[in-house]
Amino acid sequence: MPPQKFNVGLIQMSTTSDPEKNLQRAIDKVHQASARGAHIVCLPELFQTQYFCQRQDPNLFDLAQPIPSPVTHRLATLAKQLRIVLIASLFEKRAPGVYHNTAVLFDADGSLRGLYRKMHIPDDPLYYEKYYFTPGDLGYRAFDTAVGRVGTLVCWDQWYPEGARLTALQGAQILFYPTAIGWHPSEKAEFGQSQHDAWRTIQRAHAIANGVYVGVVNRVGHETGDIRGNAVAGDGLEFWGASFLCDPFGRVIVEASHDKEEILIGEVDLRVIEDVRRNWPFLRDRRIDSYGAITNRLSD
Repeated sequence: MPPQKFNVGLIQMSTTSDPEKNLQRAIDKVHQASARGAHIVCLPELFQTQYFCQRQDPNLFDLAQPIPSPVTHRLATLAKQLRIVLIASLFEKRAPGVYHNTAVLFDADGSLRGLYRKMHIPDDPLYYEKYYFTPGDLGYRAFDTAVGRVGTLVCWDQWYPEGARLTALQGAQILFYPTAIGWHPSEKAEFGQSQHDAWRTIQRAHAIANGVYVGVVNRVGHETGDIRGNAVAGDGLEFWGASFLCDPFGRVIVEASHDKEEILIGEVDLRVIEDVRRNWPFLRDRRIDSYGAITNRLSD
């Protein structure tokens, strides 16, 4: 039986231009989280590299790797060694010309419990993800693990209530969002506070609307897409950190700073889900007979 209580570890980290160094730093931080009592640990989106989607460069497809790979073997070994559940976001090479932004979930015995391929792919200045990633085709998924039933989505997915709902309806007790989001430095003074507030609010809303825990883990630091010594022109991105864990009524349990590497540890108590859903029975009162139009782009 999964435990009623367990600890979540969120690894807020910065990255260098060296993927191997980033991987080893991530492994070291997972060890630290485990030593502090974490039973499930989540790494940020695409943690092995700086955020390469700041430019379109066909050579950067060489950063992708198949699943399984030597990297997933190391992560599986890590999960088994520490007896933790581990979520890691990878640049997946599925086939020549077909690449995904993929979250892998390893159970506490080291087994690969499942994959989630990012469904919503952005295309904005310095976030040129449509160039690199094929939209996910596995749907929204929840997986049974040693700590309970877990769902994971990725970054841009966090703005879509449909993804959170469909994952929660599969019984997920906690949703994880590995993330890489930041400010354009030239916009930060005018829009930075409101952008971060919207990001924080939408994900707390997922917790409230679905009666689940939500864990969000972002990278931190200023990056110019420095991959193998090549950087984009301009100011780059200032990743705003602020990783957090909130409970099923949106109450923030732990939260990180905007500008420092941190390891957050927060407790999940599955009895809180039951209590919140009894008193705020949003899932009970859904009018599923009235939602057919949700599959339309617009209802003109």
